[in-house]
Amino acid sequence: MSDYSLLNISRDGQIATIELIRIEKHLREQRQKGRPGGAQRAAEVGRALNELRDDNTVRVIVVTGRDDVFTIPPSNYGHHGNPGGDWDIMSGVTRAVEAMCTIEKPVIAKLNGHAVGFGANLVLACDFIIAREDAIIADHHMSCGELIIDGKMVGSAEHCMVTGDGGAVFAPLKMPLNMAKEYLMMARPFTAKELAAMGVVNYAVPAAELDAKTDEIAQRLLKRNAYALALTKRVLNKQVMASFNRVHDAALGYEFLNFYMQTPQAKELGQGRGEGKL
Repeated sequence: MSDYSLLNISRDGQIATIELIRIEKHLREQRQKGRPGGAQRAAEVGRALNELRDDNTVRVIVVTGRDDVFTIPPSNYGHHGNPGGDWDIMSGVTRAVEAMCTIEKPVIAKLNGHAVGFGANLVLACDFIIAREDAIIADHHMSCGELIIDGKMVGSAEHCMVTGDGGAVFAPLKMPLNMAKEYLMMARPFTAKELAAMGVVNYAVPAAELDAKTDEIAQRLLKRNAYALALTKRVLNKQVMASFNRVHDAALGYEFLNFYMQTPQAKELGQGRGEGKL
């Protein structure tokens, strides 16, 4: 396996676990070196999934976070405007989203805590979602500073953006369309318990039961014929790939366009358009 700075990968028999490491410290270090660091998480997720896809000793993949956090983004990445950095973001995100659409092995989200931004959409991309019932799932892109989780503002208050990192692909597949619009367009946070009632989350359980329930689902999957399981997922994910092909490039492209339309220079030229009128 490759070396990863924002992931840990462990094995337990035929089950591989991808653990997401908290990103804040990494971003501070990258900025001190004059490098953008926000894109690396998605790129590493895509690379890990493709490596595990090719590993015939792995049959089930679990994605989880560390301690009591799945993913919480920093308040400001500050990474657009550098062509090389922007390419890294676009290609890293695309590879991660595409890998989630194409991998034949079952992927279980073990939601140990709040998932916001890319992490939330990574959860929605998984085949099975086993969550702490109090964990929050939210896409912060369209938040305008009102997304408060555990008393702290999450996401940038400076602008709201099109979600280009998978939310537009996966949310309409997992939620009723009107709820997907509320989730994305209003950055509405949902608890896992709420999403379980909607059929989005498979199981919302007390924190003390999360490990056992995740292992139960993984072991049940391992009892299935490997070829049958892979081919069944490949058939079912034809719908997911169709959504990816229709939506992803447009969503990611519009997010970047959206950013450049909201720079101080663009806002000055726009004379208030985009704020109170089109």
